[in-house]
Amino acid sequence: MTIVRGVQARLRRRLLLSYRLDADVARGLLPDGLRPLLVDGHAVAGVCVLGLESIRPRWVHGRWGLRSENAAHRIAVEWDDDGERRRGVYIFERHSSAWFPVLFGGRAFPGVHRKARFRVDESKDRYAVTMDADGESLAADVEVGGEWKSELFPTVEDASEFYRSGLVGWSRRHDGVSLEPVTLTSTAWTVEGAQLLSLRSSFFDALPEGAAVFDSVVVMRDLPIVMTA
Repeated sequence: MTIVRGVQARLRRRLLLSYRLDADVARGLLPDGLRPLLVDGHAVAGVCVLGLESIRPRWVHGRWGLRSENAAHRIAVEWDDDGERRRGVYIFERHSSAWFPVLFGGRAFPGVHRKARFRVDESKDRYAVTMDADGESLAADVEVGGEWKSELFPTVEDASEFYRSGLVGWSRRHDGVSLEPVTLTSTAWTVEGAQLLSLRSSFFDALPEGAAVFDSVVVMRDLPIVMTA
């Protein structure tokens, strides 16, 4: 019998920071069965930074729940499923500020997580987030609005549709070998263009020089989400 693990939450803020990643480098980062999803010859990788509140089991109603800051380094992928090509993302690592996804992730909570320290400075339209974990760090400062630029996506709407079509996130289970799919869905979906003020990612900075080039950033705010595994 398959046990479906799921939680619902309120998405306070989601930063989607995208890189253009060399296709050959991308192939070397993926497990068997997954291929990089290419756009104009580039793999699309990046970091998803989420601020969540009202986190609770799917069957619990109301706004009561827990809070957490989270970050996931990931890459857009495709795979074959009964002769059909599917698309989603492969998540290299998930980090969280809270203990419950770290203790119960991959068991009672969707997805394996590692503990990290977050610092968040939020204003009306500006978000500065830093994350520090054992062996990995991230610092991003973005501002919603202004002129949006991307070499991967012609418009913000194109970027939005790309992200929306990749809601299944594959990641390794606790055994470090087998893969687990986690699906993130929302009854609402609103994406805004944003400008990058600064970015540092130890994960992407460690790749060969020139392999990962920042492309664009979009922001999602104040939306209901459901995560299931």
